[in-house]
Amino acid sequence: MSEPNGNQANGKSSMGVFSLIWIGQLVSILGTSMVRFGLMYWAWLETGQATALALMGFFSFAPQLILQPFAGALVDRWNRKTTIIIADLMAGMGTIAIFILYSAGALEIWHLYAISAIVGAFASFHFPAFSAAVTMIVEKKHYGRAASMLGLAGSVSEIFAAPIAAVLLVWVDLSGILVIDMFTFTFAVIVLIVARIPQPEKARDLGKGLRGLWRDSMYGFRYIFKRKPLLGLQLTYFGSNFFGNIAFILMAPMVLAITSSDKVALATVMMGAGIGGLVGGIIMSAWGGSKTWKIGVIMGGILIEGFVMISFGLVLGVPLWTVIAFILAFSGPFVWGSSQAIWQSKVEPNKQGRVFGARGFIAMSAGAVGMVMAGPLADNVFEPGMLSETGFLATTFGWLLGSDIGSGMRLIMILCGIGTLATAIAALFIPTVRNLEKIVPDADSPRVKLADYRERLWKAHRTGRLTESECADLYMKRKKALANQPK
Repeated sequence: MSEPNGNQANGKSSMGVFSLIWIGQLVSILGTSMVRFGLMYWAWLETGQATALALMGFFSFAPQLILQPFAGALVDRWNRKTTIIIADLMAGMGTIAIFILYSAGALEIWHLYAISAIVGAFASFHFPAFSAAVTMIVEKKHYGRAASMLGLAGSVSEIFAAPIAAVLLVWVDLSGILVIDMFTFTFAVIVLIVARIPQPEKARDLGKGLRGLWRDSMYGFRYIFKRKPLLGLQLTYFGSNFFGNIAFILMAPMVLAITSSDKVALATVMMGAGIGGLVGGIIMSAWGGSKTWKIGVIMGGILIEGFVMISFGLVLGVPLWTVIAFILAFSGPFVWGSSQAIWQSKVEPNKQGRVFGARGFIAMSAGAVGMVMAGPLADNVFEPGMLSETGFLATTFGWLLGSDIGSGMRLIMILCGIGTLATAIAALFIPTVRNLEKIVPDADSPRVKLADYRERLWKAHRTGRLTESECADLYMKRKKALANQPK
């Protein structure tokens, strides 16, 4: 019985190959971010409601949430490179559909919901496939660097996407931005086609048929729940994603409401966030992340996010919002890069599709709930409650936030910041989460390899291919071989 070759160094490509893919993703994300800005502004002008903007995110989010575990199971069965390409192509088809409808003067808000849902369904394959592919492309010491580079691509796009889109809305209208996005996603797909992405050996425990697919889709949850430190880390993300998504969804409508729909003000704030992410991403990419306590970096970043959410709700004015957005985005690459490095190093490559699918479901479920709640809470509860001095919320918080348009969303932002702080502090007080890196062994450690070999022997014994004594002899030989391997 041979060892899986999924995590062997000689199966890796290079940072050069990853950098090529990164350039393609950077160009594609730039186009996508410009379209997102244009559609967000169009939807605000059409409806004037935060709910419309929140629902755009929800209809993209919900299919990803529902399909994530099944997508992860299929990613471990399929070729990961092909899966990523198909997901990117379908995102491009969504842009083309919106372009046709807008050019014909037939685009309505519900079209965006429907197209977002279809694109989101295919996007559910992108996260587990791409994350697992990166594990095969670069060496373990570069996991944090690669993750932060991907975050850096998003930050670069945010710096340029918002101001460019704001100008293009005047010069070439939304249709011009959509055409640009068609070229950017085509470039990204071509890069993926020519890049070499190694495929790990297929896991031996994968099921067959629909029953096997259901079992495999649940495998990731069993894997995470069996490892309490990883479960604790994921539940921490559940909490921070819940509060963070509410705050993120309301950030744009809050700025637009207070500034009388000033797209330049919104673009300025978003550009500040992009610059913050860029600076943080550059530092994290050069540093590569902590070698000894990545959990500390993650929790520190979440604490910073909580403080800046509170600050964003307390202050007024585009300059201050821009500075706060910079700090918020600056912490992101450190949190994301450190988290990805932990998961990619702790989970075996041929199981990452299933595990990352479950991981995505847990994190995104909190975000989906936040997205559903954000718009209605702002439009129907907090905004009306703060709009007059006699409002039920204004009587308590009016002295701090006033009773103007946007005051309700400012209050939500503050409450989300407090919830984010509480989540990180609670996680730091749990020893199994705080000491995760010491408790959970790396996927390429002899301990994990031996446990995987034992499972395979046990399966061979259950199917009658090996006797109990043969299993014991093979197990001891493998244990001795692994013990004699060079450190």
